[in-house]
Amino acid sequence: MNHSMNISTEQLISEETGSCDCGDSCACGQPESVSWRDLSTWRDLSTWRKASINTLWCLLGCSIGDFGTIFFFQITEIAFPMFGIMILAIINGLTTSVMLETYILSRQMDLNHAFRTAMGMSFISMVGMEIAMNTVDVVFAGGVLMWSIIPFMLAAGFVFPLPYNYFRLKKYDESCH
Repeated sequence: MNHSMNISTEQLISEETGSCDCGDSCACGQPESVSWRDLSTWRDLSTWRKASINTLWCLLGCSIGDFGTIFFFQITEIAFPMFGIMILAIINGLTTSVMLETYILSRQMDLNHAFRTAMGMSFISMVGMEIAMNTVDVVFAGGVLMWSIIPFMLAAGFVFPLPYNYFRLKKYDESCH
């Protein structure tokens, strides 16, 4: 059975334990019994390590656009609502992350496939990461980029999507890097 590289959110959070319908003689390479509810799913240190590396690459890409946008508005002092700046920061963070991941993947596959993989594999993770980072910024610094808050923004941006990235890697053996 041919499995698509694009996996829907419904498939990810499905109550089913299997990831394919090939049956007992499955040769597709997909794990048959990975459930987010099973505690043993969450105990694989090598998967945590790989998910952490993938998340760090995503965090780098998101941070470039996010911090760059917030910093731009700070130094130019353009009168723009904080909520608008945060939305632009999220959009720019998503854009730079997709660009970075596409570049990294394009060294392993053709550009079109690299872009589709970057969008499909990690977009949900990137959105969560961006929201976590900007929430920390707004709550603790009022939307102003401060050196003392940046480590907390990065920590939130790393920790928030990590379980999602781990589970995708564990269940589908797919990652964006």
